[in-house]
Amino acid sequence: MNLPEPFLTNIRNSFHQDGEAYLAVLPDLIEEARQRWDLTDITPVENLSFNYVAYATHSPSPSGRGQGEGTGEVVLKIGVPHRELFSEIAALRLFNGEGCVRLLEADESRGMFLLERVRPGEMLVTLEDDDQRTHIAVDVMTRLWREAPTGLPLIQLTDWFTALKNVRPTFGGRTGPFPEKLFAHVEDTLPRLFAESAPPRLIHGDFHHFNILSSGQDWIAIDPKGVVGPPEYEVGPFLINPWFSLSDGTSPKVQTERRLAILSERLGFPRRHLLDWATCFAVLSAWWDTRPDGTGGEYSLHCAELFDSL
Repeated sequence: MNLPEPFLTNIRNSFHQDGEAYLAVLPDLIEEARQRWDLTDITPVENLSFNYVAYATHSPSPSGRGQGEGTGEVVLKIGVPHRELFSEIAALRLFNGEGCVRLLEADESRGMFLLERVRPGEMLVTLEDDDQRTHIAVDVMTRLWREAPTGLPLIQLTDWFTALKNVRPTFGGRTGPFPEKLFAHVEDTLPRLFAESAPPRLIHGDFHHFNILSSGQDWIAIDPKGVVGPPEYEVGPFLINPWFSLSDGTSPKVQTERRLAILSERLGFPRRHLLDWATCFAVLSAWWDTRPDGTGGEYSLHCAELFDSL
């Protein structure tokens, strides 16, 4: 089976032995999904990253062997069974197609699920008017937020930020590539943010321009992380995107200020409060990308410094 090298590297580096086991059985899992859900024309997407994702056609056999209903275009997704995959499937069930791509079938134990294919499927990033993009994002974002039931394998936002407690031990009590003043600000700010923010809700968790697609005359989200936390967090991933791209030629500072004005007015949260969440998220994102030698995460760190300066 021919799989792109970056995909293989991502799986091995991220999941280690579980990743190797997954790669070994992936052809069998694809065949299992094909038979189980009556799939034809299975074609992997070009930019495979951390999951096997493929377009397919769902055509139930006359015998009714497949579990899905109807005939049409679908997306097959197969990943290493792990926490984020379980939370994604749980979130998709809870969103139930409201503001988000619809889940058709899923088997968590096998790490595979079937989604509707979104058409025309243009990413929000393709729009040139950034104000328009921001307004659309708010519409989608607020359709997703809802009460989070207990007892489901959803990710707690507090668990993600706990990772920042590893920064100082990693760098001998110092902050490594993170400016001391900036990192200390985040350390001081996070407890206050969690205490003063809106009650936790089920949110997307990775909400940005590449995870919002056109669906008919509407826009919907894809690839939810399934996170439970203050909804204000959602602006962080949005504000650091599009990565390395300013399609309207606006400077990052001016663009961020314009976005903040729209987000603050429409969501009802103070500008400074949203900036604090964005700064804390950008530092967390940089930490996720930091290698053992202290390199990596430069773009997110640059965003954190920009947000902290506004």
